[in-house]
Amino acid sequence: MAEAISRATGEPFAVAALTPIGGGDISQAYRVGSGARRYFVKTNRTGLLPMFDAEAAALRTLGNAQCVRVPQPLATGTAEGQAFLVLEYLDLRGAGHAAQLGEQLAELHRTRPAAPQQAQFGWTHDNWIGRTPQANAWRDSWIEFWREQRLGQQLRLAALNGYGGSLLRDGESLLDRLDAFFDGYQPAPSLLHGDLWGGNHAYLEDGTPVVFDPAAYFGDRECDLAMSELFGGFADDFYAAYRAAWPLDAGYTVRKSLYNLYHVLNHANLFGGSYVAQATRMTAALLAQIR
Repeated sequence: MAEAISRATGEPFAVAALTPIGGGDISQAYRVGSGARRYFVKTNRTGLLPMFDAEAAALRTLGNAQCVRVPQPLATGTAEGQAFLVLEYLDLRGAGHAAQLGEQLAELHRTRPAAPQQAQFGWTHDNWIGRTPQANAWRDSWIEFWREQRLGQQLRLAALNGYGGSLLRDGESLLDRLDAFFDGYQPAPSLLHGDLWGGNHAYLEDGTPVVFDPAAYFGDRECDLAMSELFGGFADDFYAAYRAAWPLDAGYTVRKSLYNLYHVLNHANLFGGSYVAQATRMTAALLAQIR
C-alpha cells in the first residue's frame, strides 16, 4: 500500500501510523500516516478490488465535474490477500453549509453524459450499491432502465432469496405499469451520486460540503433527492436551496417512493427482516396510486 501511495504521489511514503476508523458496514477503514501526510484507506477481500476500482472511477468523475467536493482517489490495488483503496484524507464533521450542498447538487445534476452516450441512461461500467452488483448498461429509455436494471434486478434477487407472495406478485404488476408514474414527465439524464443517504455526506471544518461512497450513474435527478429522504433526511436548508436552484416536478412526491423502493429492496436482499415487510408495503402503496 505504501508503494502504491509513493507511485501515485511521486514521493516516497512509509506507513508510520495505522489507525482503524469505524462507521463502515462493508469494508475496514483506516487512517494511515507518516509525519504530516495522512490518507484514508479501505480494505476488503481481494475479490472486491473491482468494487474499489469502480468507487475510484466514480469519485474521479464526480470530482471532474467540479460541483461538489469529494475525496480524491489516489490508488487501488492488492497486497497480502487484501484489496485496498487509498483516498485523500479529509477531516470531516457532521454540520456545515447545507444550503451550499443543495445548490451544488443541483449543479451536479445538470451534468450530462458525454457523446456518444448523449440522451441515454446508465454508466460506462457496472458498479455496486452496498454489497450488491448494480447493472448500468446504457439505455435510451429511462423507464426501461428503471424496470430492468433497478427494480427488476432487485425483484429477481428477492425471488432467489425466497421472498415470494405479495412482494413478488405486486412487484411484477408494478414493473408492468411503470409508465403510469411518468405521465407528462420525461427526465433528462443527470450525473447522480447514486447512494446519497445521510451517512454519505459531511462537511469540512470551514463548512464546505463533501460527498463520498458513490454508486454513480446517469439517471433521473429525483433518485438522489429521494434517497436523501429515505434514512432520516438532510437539513431543511439543503432541500430549500436545491428547489430554488432547480424546482422539482409535482410528481416527485409519488415517484420518490418508486425510487426508494429500489434501496429498500436492496436492504431486504442484504439484511432481510423488517426491510422485506417495508418493501412489501411500499410496493402495494405504489400500485394503489395508479389503480
